[in-house]
Amino acid sequence: MSDSESSVIERVAAHLQRVFEGSQPQRASVTFLGLESIDVLRFIGGNGGNGGNGGNGDHGGDDVTYVSLGCSRHPMGEPDQMLVDPTVGPRGEIVIRMYASAPLQGLHRSVAMLAAAPAVEGLVLTADGLIDLGEPLWQGSNCTAVVLEADTVEQCPLSGDMEDVVFFRAIPITANEAAWVRLKGIEALRAAWAEAGIDVRDPTRAGATIG
Repeated sequence: MSDSESSVIERVAAHLQRVFEGSQPQRASVTFLGLESIDVLRFIGGNGGNGGNGGNGDHGGDDVTYVSLGCSRHPMGEPDQMLVDPTVGPRGEIVIRMYASAPLQGLHRSVAMLAAAPAVEGLVLTADGLIDLGEPLWQGSNCTAVVLEADTVEQCPLSGDMEDVVFFRAIPITANEAAWVRLKGIEALRAAWAEAGIDVRDPTRAGATIG
């Protein structure tokens, strides 16, 4: 890791510590063949910004937030894009907010896979984007994909001409919900969630019934 890459990661880590009010996260490192490792931070409690997307808070467990640390090491670009200047381009990290009312075994690995997608697939993370992992996001989950939106964690400024790091909230969705997004768009799915009173932070939630 170069000094500039290390500086980016250190700055983002310090930023997250401020956002989560000094809470000490659990930290796991996930390595993919041919790539630098992706760390995943797991914060229990604390707001880290408002989680959003409704819910009455009666979930029988603490809030838990997973945040990737490593995606922002490099700017994102299309697969066929030739980056002359490696400091130019958007940077992002993944955030998943859930209730710790059920085991979330393996979710840290899914967060790392999402964060590695820009390096592996040339994917540029964007709000309303859909990423399908094709496998349960955690053990026993019926969610196999995520849709992205801007998270409430404020952007992390970097030095020089590098763009700020944007934090994207990844909302777990079922295969049927992913198909609905492809067919009708994310706003139609959000409307279905609102109509059914679905709290997307609930790891045991049912998928939206879509006609």
